[in-house]
Amino acid sequence: MQHPAFEEVTYHHHADDATFKKKVRKTTILLSVITIIELAIGLMIYNIHKGENPNELLILMFKGAVCILTLAKAYYIVSIFMHLGDEIRNMIMTIVVPLLLFIWFIAAFLWDGNSYKNLRNKYDPHFKEKTMPAKHNKADDKTHEVKPAEKSGKE
Repeated sequence: MQHPAFEEVTYHHHADDATFKKKVRKTTILLSVITIIELAIGLMIYNIHKGENPNELLILMFKGAVCILTLAKAYYIVSIFMHLGDEIRNMIMTIVVPLLLFIWFIAAFLWDGNSYKNLRNKYDPHFKEKTMPAKHNKADDKTHEVKPAEKSGKE
């Protein structure tokens, strides 16, 4: 008698071609609808940015919705078209867990880079004067005014 942990794992992916084609067609239509919604949200974000007073909270909410819709699309693509949804749980976890660690890695680097940028802007006024657009410096204009150079008389 063989131990259950060493038994061969066989899994039949789909019953027949008609069912699989129907599942793929349904997923394709769903992905198309999600893409159209993402494009509409992107157009709304673009139009909000063009306005005189863009609402930052509304833009942030729209960007969050686009991220969620993109993750939903990625799930359906991996699950249906790459057949990961038909695999056993351990196989799914060997792919998903490193992916989540990679996403955490990217988020950590973005957070660290933003912290570095903020600290450099705070403690290095020369960097702020040379690299930041004028609208970002309005609060600090009184403390870090750049005086025009005097004419040398050689002109």
